Amino acid sequence: MLSRFLRLFLLFELFTYGFIGLLLVKLAGWSPRWTLVLLFGMALGWRAWMILFTYSCAWLYRSPTPPELGIGRKRKLLEALREVAALSVIQLMQAFDRLFVKQDAPVKTTQPPLLLIHGYCCNRGFWWWLKPRLEAQGHSIATLTLEPLHGDIDSYAEQVARGIDRLCSATGASQVILVGHSMGGLVARAYLRRYGEFRVVRLVTLGTPHRGSLLAHLGIGRNARQMTPGSAWLAELAQTPLSIPCVSIYSCHDNYVMPQDSAKLDGAENVPLAGVGHLAMAISPVALKALLAATSN
Repeated sequence: MLSRFLRLFLLFELFTYGFIGLLLVKLAGWSPRWTLVLLFGMALGWRAWMILFTYSCAWLYRSPTPPELGIGRKRKLLEALREVAALSVIQLMQAFDRLFVKQDAPVKTTQPPLLLIHGYCCNRGFWWWLKPRLEAQGHSIATLTLEPLHGDIDSYAEQVARGIDRLCSATGASQVILVGHSMGGLVARAYLRRYGEFRVVRLVTLGTPHRGSLLAHLGIGRNARQMTPGSAWLAELAQTPLSIPCVSIYSCHDNYVMPQDSAKLDGAENVPLAGVGHLAMAISPVALKALLAATSN
């Protein structure tokens, strides 16, 4: 569903830029070179505006950053540029996830296999960079695309259960490690609340708003409402104690989870990162290193 929408959106965007370019060259006398520069700037410009908006909100509603994790202006600028790049690339990867992300082929290994669960308004294409690098380290991996796009988080738990069944059947493993980015971490916790920990040996979350995010107020759908701070759904979820080892990897400079310390989870090992944006976790060597440490035996 999401991939189809993104393909149509990108096609419309390409057609629009082509039409504007044709008008500029044919009617306004622009050179093709400068027309391409302008169109490229337009394509990046609205994406940069989106990221700037999230960082502005994140700054207004920021939580205190430990002094040792503080970053300077130059690194903040680089972080924002990486986030714009991550947004642009992830949109493309999710539009053509079947092309850019190899189909899952989990095999039996000495380590528990990983089930990767994407976040809000994403699909399995989100893992295009992390998945092959985790596999290169010996991990057997499966991915999911949660549907419907704006459904109830609890309803996704059944899809996770089926994904675990398929992964265990393919690898012969009795238990898996759940890895969830953003909303995906809440989906994993919803699974554990409903089905228990029998088939899960560990939970690892990346940038998950365990206590909600103020940005969710601007989201669409039931899942966005569930992720607003103070929601009844989050309060109910918090009443279910962790019964397995859990690692919450989060960024002190997250631009989607606000305040940033909402990503801390009681009873878990909380691992803070510095200078990593919410989407950039998908392409961050720092996040990859933390994820490898969290999923190792």
